Amino acid sequence: MSMNPVSPWTDEFGAGGSSDLVTIVDRTSDMELTLTNDADLQPAVAAEFVALADLLGSASDAQWDLPSLCEGWRVREVIAHLTMAARYSEEEFMAELRRCGFDFSRLSNQIAGRDAELPTGELVANLRADVMHRWTPPGGGYHGALNHVVVHGLDVTVPLGVPRRSPDETIRVVLNGLTEGGGHTHFGISIEGRSFQANDLDWSYGSGPALHGAAEDLALVLCGRTPPDGRLEGTPL
Repeated sequence: MSMNPVSPWTDEFGAGGSSDLVTIVDRTSDMELTLTNDADLQPAVAAEFVALADLLGSASDAQWDLPSLCEGWRVREVIAHLTMAARYSEEEFMAELRRCGFDFSRLSNQIAGRDAELPTGELVANLRADVMHRWTPPGGGYHGALNHVVVHGLDVTVPLGVPRRSPDETIRVVLNGLTEGGGHTHFGISIEGRSFQANDLDWSYGSGPALHGAAEDLALVLCGRTPPDGRLEGTPL
């Protein structure tokens, strides 16, 4: 199989800035937490990984083999890619990168293709690993980590037919990062003169010809993915 994802993992580093002001709801205590700095997003990152682990822990082999929204990757390649930091030390990662001629896309494809053959139980355990819950991409902080896990989570859950698992507050942070934070540019997407309106939560951005849809589908199109037919209304990008 030719592994050719929509974007290498480095493309998701720049989602949102440390000055973003967002609100996350602690659903165990019903107490709202106001987040004013990047480090406050770490619990949301951890929650996304745990939610994916809970979902995939009972997935069948056929579900693991479903094509994801990353071209050429199945669910298992996406999860292998998403959890690289749980299996490779910094030294091991750099050794792999040197063997790939310092080409991040090549490295990402090779590791995803190879590690996709690991037992699914091991990949689920990687999602639960504390190292993943505290991992941040170089220069991206927890905003970058949140964008990474949410977008790749959608690459998996949408083909599985599973409703969005990210809380409204989390997907709102990602949407803000992909629009006003400039994250869309990492995927070659232009949003100049356009507006976006979520129909499942209170979020909108921009002015001009509008694109309407569920928050998850707007996030996908801002990352260069193609949501299933009929899920967006308005002028396409």
